[in-house]
Amino acid sequence: MATVLVIGSGGREHALAWKLAQSPRVKQVFVSPGNAGTSKNGKIDNVALNVKDFDTIVKYCRDESVNLVVVGPEDPLATGISDHLIEAGIACFGPSAAAAKIEASKEFSKQFMCQNGIPTARYQIFTKVESACRHIQLSTYSALVVKASGLAAGKGVMVGTTKEEACQAVREMLEEKKFGVAGETVLVEELLEGDEVSCLAFTDGSTVVMMPPAQDHKALNEGDTGPNTGGMGVVCPYPKVPKAELDKIRTDILQKAVDGMRELGTPYTGVLYAGIMLTTDGPKVLEFNCRFGDPEAQAILSLMTSDLYETCLACTNESLSDHRPVFDHQSCVTGIVLASGGYPGSYKKGMTITGLDRTESHGLTVFHAGTTRNADKILTNGGRVLAVIATSHNFRTACNLATRGAALVKFDGVYYRKDIGYKVYSSCNQTEPGLTYRDSGVDITAGSSLVEAIKPLVSVTSRTGSNVNLGGFGAIFDLKETGYTDPLLVAGTDGVGTKLKVAKETGCHNTIGVDLVAMCVNDILAQGAEPLFFLDYFATGKLDVNMAKDVVAGIAKGCVEAGCSLIGGETAEMPGMYQGGDYDVAGFAVGAVERKNVLPRLNEISTGDVLIGLKSSGIHSNGFSLVRKVIEKVGISMDMPSPFGSGITLGEELLTPTKIYVKDVLPLIRRGLVKAFAHITGGGLTENIPRVLPTDLAVTIDALAWNIPAIFGYLADKGNISDKEMARTFNCGVGGVLIVDQTHADAIVKELGEQASVIGSVHQGQEECKVKIENLRQAFTQCWRPMTPPRTCKRVGVLISGSGTNLQALIDHTQEQNNNSSAEIVLVISNKPGVQGLERARKAGIPTQVINHKDFGSRQSFDEAVHKSLMTSEVDIVCLAGFMRILTGDFVHKWNGRMLNIHPSLLPSFKGHDAHCQVLKANVRISGCTVHFVAEEIDSGAILVQEAVPVYPGDTESTLSARVKTVEHHAFPRALELVASGQATLGEAGQIIWCQ
Repeated sequence: MATVLVIGSGGREHALAWKLAQSPRVKQVFVSPGNAGTSKNGKIDNVALNVKDFDTIVKYCRDESVNLVVVGPEDPLATGISDHLIEAGIACFGPSAAAAKIEASKEFSKQFMCQNGIPTARYQIFTKVESACRHIQLSTYSALVVKASGLAAGKGVMVGTTKEEACQAVREMLEEKKFGVAGETVLVEELLEGDEVSCLAFTDGSTVVMMPPAQDHKALNEGDTGPNTGGMGVVCPYPKVPKAELDKIRTDILQKAVDGMRELGTPYTGVLYAGIMLTTDGPKVLEFNCRFGDPEAQAILSLMTSDLYETCLACTNESLSDHRPVFDHQSCVTGIVLASGGYPGSYKKGMTITGLDRTESHGLTVFHAGTTRNADKILTNGGRVLAVIATSHNFRTACNLATRGAALVKFDGVYYRKDIGYKVYSSCNQTEPGLTYRDSGVDITAGSSLVEAIKPLVSVTSRTGSNVNLGGFGAIFDLKETGYTDPLLVAGTDGVGTKLKVAKETGCHNTIGVDLVAMCVNDILAQGAEPLFFLDYFATGKLDVNMAKDVVAGIAKGCVEAGCSLIGGETAEMPGMYQGGDYDVAGFAVGAVERKNVLPRLNEISTGDVLIGLKSSGIHSNGFSLVRKVIEKVGISMDMPSPFGSGITLGEELLTPTKIYVKDVLPLIRRGLVKAFAHITGGGLTENIPRVLPTDLAVTIDALAWNIPAIFGYLADKGNISDKEMARTFNCGVGGVLIVDQTHADAIVKELGEQASVIGSVHQGQEECKVKIENLRQAFTQCWRPMTPPRTCKRVGVLISGSGTNLQALIDHTQEQNNNSSAEIVLVISNKPGVQGLERARKAGIPTQVINHKDFGSRQSFDEAVHKSLMTSEVDIVCLAGFMRILTGDFVHKWNGRMLNIHPSLLPSFKGHDAHCQVLKANVRISGCTVHFVAEEIDSGAILVQEAVPVYPGDTESTLSARVKTVEHHAFPRALELVASGQATLGEAGQIIWCQ
């Protein structure tokens, strides 16, 4: 018969002790420090131990012949209790300190997830308020979640509803030290939306067995409002997770995490807890925990029908596959937490608890969390005091039983939520309650919230004639107010096409609305009309209010630019028609034109007239199906740096909004200077110009007459697209074409400025060839430099400050013929003259340059000189090899995803210049080196390669440094090769994307 020691004092530990005591193989369960519910309870008893004194715990286990220690909370796991016990020969259920970092360090956890392909929110890591807030303000995603990197008792997460709230959370953590040391490093994360679920699994380091999924209710108040708590209630199993999603969570999240830990040399055993958000893009990890959740443990263990002791023991001796736990899948559990008044803030202790005996008579189970005993009385001793658990075959019954049970328990200031599980049973396919529109996937409340959110956006578009009243059945526009004397109304409608897929892939939706307005107002401008008002149509499978608001914000911006009023629209939520968060948009523009100014004036267009091309802002909104096909063929992703040297991602490049020409062209039309205007959309140059030409006339265009943006040359080259196909699909850099009299051409071009140029002329022509474009292939070649034969190797620049031993390793690797390296070192820059590294480069035939930082008045000017030199040498990748200068954020941003550094420790531990000293002081047994992408925060970029070395007793900084150097010389070339060959790239969220 076995003796078990449970470490911890909360409801989770009470549930563990209760379940372990049910094992026929267990004779005694001790709980330390325990609570009133675990004291003198049959086979369970409390024992007073200092859980931070591991030596005392080992002695106690030996004295009492303890066979197994089960650790409940995260703190002792993070500080190494499991390692200490195992080293003493005592079985411990719980991960090692190294493995517990998956919870103890959110910084480590996020990097680990990215390295192992585990889906999670996009994020960045910061230690400074300024850089964190700048990221929050400028991020392309909703960077509203702020997390303390360290352990903060489950309270270190703050979710802002606005960017300012998120910045305030950063200030509270980094400046006000709200969470102490735990908040010295913060993560700023993308706000994921969907249903949240807790997925826990037993694991022995290889085998993973999931428990039934549970849903914790963290908000203090009913309706999921108020501050976050450690948990106010739980339902299990959470029924709204399809089996296919559960399988994906097990294989793509939990199993990957366990496999990744094993590959790191830190096998994970015990319970692995994944907080999951069920997004429209699939399940994503919010966080990992290294232990049971509370109150999830109370609910999950209530459904466990097999022997918990056998399962825990199997996890410690790698035999879980032979002792898989069994759960009751026919029942469901609801747990309601009773809290002290004032929680999660300050609260009173020592309140007498009554009514516990009445809960037992109702067949309920009560788990103690914050209680203590005084003689025959049970008193409150914490914020979350008790959890009342009810089990039934029906969710509504379980919820009602738990709620009634909670009402039986009394103490001064008691507080509990009365809606735990309501959202679950109200949407479950059980007899009650009846279906609602929301159950079918349509959320009327969300639609109303959107209307309120966009009212301020719409108001700024108001103009003469409009009287916007959102929410009415229709909108009125007073044409007479606008001053037209003999007007004609012109209407146009259009959409954005598959450019929407780029927006979804990048998560950036705030420019799509500008495109929508532009496509419509430019069309009616072709009739000579002034846009007066605009209406939009937004259809989606599931309304995301924030995303829809971003789209409408873009529409409002476009309306302001076009001078028209956004007077109404329609939002349609259509589950089944669209998948999840997929959406489509359409726009409707109405304008007016005086009868005398209607375009095109076909009877006035004649031979000798001039074509003036108006510069496009890029692809605009036509041909994106072909664009995405080319990108897919090339094998690049939207979060990679744009290949056109613009310093933004490819996705941001493609989402550049369509140019609106109203304010430039309308004055010319009203002065009678324009005979025709062709908007290049719905096709390319050869498809649109004929729409404004008389039947007997044609045009000839010289493609060398304007600067074609590089993206068009890139598409022609990489897609092997013919000139004819390019001209009929894309605008090729010309978003609009004016036909004007030759005598007015120069004055018009001068008035329009650099956006305009004469590109061709009108002549007699045949119907079959209305547009002839000369020199198009030559223009594509000129605008896209890589049309020449591409380089086979990435060009590398190395920055040094000293002897250059890592430089030598890079030189040896790249110049060794047998290596067939994808990298070539073309420049070595030192900020110090006369260092040995410069001589190493010269011997290898590599150009060198000394840019002495002492010659510059600021870091910015020094960095700019280095950047200019690298660009002159056409460097693709920068390696920092002992470069002893801190680079400015501007320099880092310019080389984001293309700059590598090597650091002499196993990051994220031991950052900074004195890593070896920190390692020795910490008395760890393993150190090594890390090659990582350079981020603005020092030593915080995504990790590419790590290699370990042992730390021996008696090591000095010198001996440890020498041992680490040996592995650095292997790791750095390997990491460079991964990046140069394209096997590893840096994603938008700062994670590494691995390509096969």
